[in-house]
Amino acid sequence: MFGSLSGKDYYFYRDALKDLSLPLAFIDLDRFDANVSYVASTQKKTGKTIRIGSKSVRCLSLLKRIFEVGGDCYKGILSFSVREAEYLTRNGFDDIIIAYPSIQHPDLKLLSEMTAQGKTISLMADCTEHLDAMSEAGKSLGLRLKACIDVDMSYRPAGSKIHLGVRRSPLRSVEDVVSLARYSRDLPGVEIDSIMGYEAHIASLPDNTPGEALKSLLIRGLKNLSVRELTKRRDSVVSALKKEGINLRAVNGGGSGSLVSSGIDQDLTEVTAGSAFYCPLLFHHFKEVKFNPSAFFALQIVRKPAPGIVTCHGGGYVASGSAGRDKLPAPVLPEGLQLLPMEGAGEVQTPIMLPEACTPLKIGDPVIFQHAKAGELCERFNELYLMKNGRIVEKTLTYRGNGHSFL
Repeated sequence: MFGSLSGKDYYFYRDALKDLSLPLAFIDLDRFDANVSYVASTQKKTGKTIRIGSKSVRCLSLLKRIFEVGGDCYKGILSFSVREAEYLTRNGFDDIIIAYPSIQHPDLKLLSEMTAQGKTISLMADCTEHLDAMSEAGKSLGLRLKACIDVDMSYRPAGSKIHLGVRRSPLRSVEDVVSLARYSRDLPGVEIDSIMGYEAHIASLPDNTPGEALKSLLIRGLKNLSVRELTKRRDSVVSALKKEGINLRAVNGGGSGSLVSSGIDQDLTEVTAGSAFYCPLLFHHFKEVKFNPSAFFALQIVRKPAPGIVTCHGGGYVASGSAGRDKLPAPVLPEGLQLLPMEGAGEVQTPIMLPEACTPLKIGDPVIFQHAKAGELCERFNELYLMKNGRIVEKTLTYRGNGHSFL
């Protein structure tokens, strides 16, 4: 059953969802648990721990399940906002790195409160303004807030003329990082305790897409060149910080798509995984790692407007990022279904073209979709139905279902 979806999976899911109100989102726990175990296996020989990227999960019970199923190799959470981190600590989680900076007074107040409670928590920083704000907040309460320094891992083979990666931190060189570390020495109320060097252009970019052999080969070639360069640069940063007397509790890197290459880096103490657990559309086709699609949503067929076309109710759950067809959700079961180019996934209806030899579909039947990204699906649904061994075993609340939307 695991791996790519097949025709028999449609009947499996259709029968499990019978008589439930659609649209709904569901998690196949058998596939989800297999992903948890697989991610753990990628670090079995490296000795690295795995930090969970919570933005890709956005569900308390499933975050807890990863720790329970995965065991001791899972340690800590990479959170996406201070308010989310506070929510997580209130619900029993600890050892949190907040992946995005903030100097808002309410956020720094929450950070200070969590620190005062003895929580192990670090806030991302990449400039003096971040450290200054943290210093003031910590000093005012007699605390030392923890900062995680974000080091840019983008690939620039021709200096500043070519940029392969995301626009995150301005800290690109060893000198940049050391300069900021030295600046922090004179600041009360704050200290650097960790660094993150996230290779987004490797961890999130598919490199084994069917029908795109030449493009995939080129992407893999660029990734390999970038891995060699960024590994050397990241390790130089770690070495330089140690010489400066900075005691790092965590050196974080990697993501779901780069678990193997990041695991090889001896100076990393941990890697991050998030999208791996749900395996949304954008994570189906990687060369080095293979995940099981486990998160889905189901829409009801409500019309048959023409031969070879059915129309579903709802479905316009488009992912963030640059606008393009790759950010649309897609029907994955039955096999061979396609969105109409002129309509795509609609707010209240989504028409679908059927292949010639399509599984018989009637009005009222579900069509099974996947979202392009992982956790963003949970911003559309209050509940996730949890399926195991072909039947629904329980429902669980998403962040949204618990009344929270952090970004």
